Amino acid sequence: MNSANDNSDDEDVSQAYSSPPCMMHLVDPLSGQVLPEADFRQQLDLKRWRKAERERLIALRVAIPAEERRRHSARIVEELDKVLGDISGRIVGVYWPFRGEPDLRSWMEGLGDRGAVCVLPVVVGPQMPLAFRVWRRGDALEPGVWNIPVPVEQQEATPDIVISPVVGFDRACYRLGNGGGFYDRTLAALPRRPRIIGVGYEKLAIPTIYPQPHDIAMDMIVTESGTLAG
Repeated sequence: MNSANDNSDDEDVSQAYSSPPCMMHLVDPLSGQVLPEADFRQQLDLKRWRKAERERLIALRVAIPAEERRRHSARIVEELDKVLGDISGRIVGVYWPFRGEPDLRSWMEGLGDRGAVCVLPVVVGPQMPLAFRVWRRGDALEPGVWNIPVPVEQQEATPDIVISPVVGFDRACYRLGNGGGFYDRTLAALPRRPRIIGVGYEKLAIPTIYPQPHDIAMDMIVTESGTLAG
């Protein structure tokens, strides 16, 4: 499950106040506490780094030849089947592929045949958790945010398993997403923690994403090379 929030790395961080009229730029949007100037600068640097790293990794992903991405996606599906086992009766949150993400659509279409329910994420609004709408093979779709297709029918369900695409990932199973923070916010807001599986390509691995308190580690990361457990 690839993501705007108070932790968004997509926000404009290009301007730092040299002589701020007040202390509001030092306020942590999560705790409301005033950060020391050094901590504020560190957060600013991290946001800049994540934005640049995100752009680099997306460019790397979309540059993978289409046929190679298809092979990688097929291997990821095989690995998902291995780690998930029997999914009858489970609600599985997947995603519609975007900008070179692994394409799991054929696998999604077969979830109903295996007794599972497929749900797709829907952006409800800025700084809000995602909703998950039920989708079955043949159900109508409409353009959502970024023109990513979402189910027209608004039947919602809470997933037992969330399969989340990654822009990048580290060996501790932390996920670098698209920067909107939707997945972290959603996972924190769900009434119970689902099983969380990140999916992506092996070449998107990085030493660390420098996880912050709001970042939620995946239970595992599945790539074409196998499974990395947290």
